[in-house]
Amino acid sequence: QVQLVESGGGLVQAGGSLRLSCAASGRAFNSYTLGWFRQAPGKERDFVASINWANGWTSHADSVKGRFTISRDNAKNTMYLQMNSLKPEDTAVYYCAAKPLGVRSVSSPSNYDYWGQGTQVTVSS
Repeated sequence: QVQLVESGGGLVQAGGSLRLSCAASGRAFNSYTLGWFRQAPGKERDFVASINWANGWTSHADSVKGRFTISRDNAKNTMYLQMNSLKPEDTAVYYCAAKPLGVRSVSSPSNYDYWGQGTQVTVSS
């Protein structure tokens, strides 16, 4: 049974940094893409970044390029999201998710089969 558990959220001032973690368990993820999504109140769940677990190839949303970096530690089965230069508009619940490798887009939340419970990130101005 796949389990994804996020941690590392919190309250930070604008311009600050946070690192989110997603501990993954329940299977080998070499044939999976893992991703980060976020959802602000009253808004849709948006793609943030994704990583091919096997080769480490990454993709980042334009809104976070140059500020956020996705990475993974295969030995720890953990994915990270380093968030720098945070802005109030980054405030949201952040979710990690997993989907099998394939033709389905990495940026569409409907293509992901497994989800964590989410962690709140609040950026104050």
